[in-house]
Amino acid sequence: MTLAATAPARHPALDFWFRFARNRGAVFGLLVLLVVIAVAVFANVMFPDSPWKMVQRPFLEPFQVEGLPLGTDTLGRNVAAGLAYGARVSLVVGLISTLFSLAIGVPLGAAAGYYGGLVDDILMRITEFFQTIPSFALAIVLVAIFQPSLSSIVAAIAIVSWPPVARLVRAEVMSLKSREFVEAARLAGLSHLHILTRQILPNAMSPIIVMASLMVATAILLESSLSFLGLGDPNIMSWGYMIGAARTVIRNAWWLSFFPGVCILVTVLALNLIGEGLNDALNPRLARKGR
Repeated sequence: MTLAATAPARHPALDFWFRFARNRGAVFGLLVLLVVIAVAVFANVMFPDSPWKMVQRPFLEPFQVEGLPLGTDTLGRNVAAGLAYGARVSLVVGLISTLFSLAIGVPLGAAAGYYGGLVDDILMRITEFFQTIPSFALAIVLVAIFQPSLSSIVAAIAIVSWPPVARLVRAEVMSLKSREFVEAARLAGLSHLHILTRQILPNAMSPIIVMASLMVATAILLESSLSFLGLGDPNIMSWGYMIGAARTVIRNAWWLSFFPGVCILVTVLALNLIGEGLNDALNPRLARKGR
């Protein structure tokens, strides 16, 4: 009697990467995001001077002067330097506001889904209250009340972004709390907090991770929109501010709005492609065939 040869099991991280890499769009998005991160991290190395510094005469077109590949803006500032430093703002705001949104939405959604009853009713009514107000309008009001600054922008985006997280986590917890391993944990005498944090939430992380990647992209768009309207931090260069400052000269200096717009488009698209790849990798049964 011969034993069938079995292939050695791959490391979970390596297996995850192989599933993720099947989605070519996701790999492309990851590469683009890594480039954006590298530009943001090394912005002060590539452009030692402040992005607010006037380096040449205004309205220099791209590729006309050495050292100014993307030209200058209305005040003679280096457009390329503004884009590099603006990448920092977009990524920081997107990441931190998403983390705060998760810190609010995950516990509320988990408590509502696990305990149900009155707790669920109260928490969901609070969630619905925030969802009845248009998120962008609420963000504008919050930033205007607290005065435009990086911290107020992050707080406003986090406040308007947590309700979808709470609803997602609630649905996942409700579907998991009746599973056999949860019932076994209850019979073993484990506390509700232990069951929720150690048994249920780890099994609900896949959709939360996918949603978080998409939330970062949404936060970048929100920050750019607020800066475009003049509600960004006046001391920090951002892509939205660059577009907003150039909207009055768009016919004469197209590049001032075009390049920051492309940066926003490419970064948001990359994050959405990564989110799709994460969904395929973390939920292989739901992945589209042929990848």
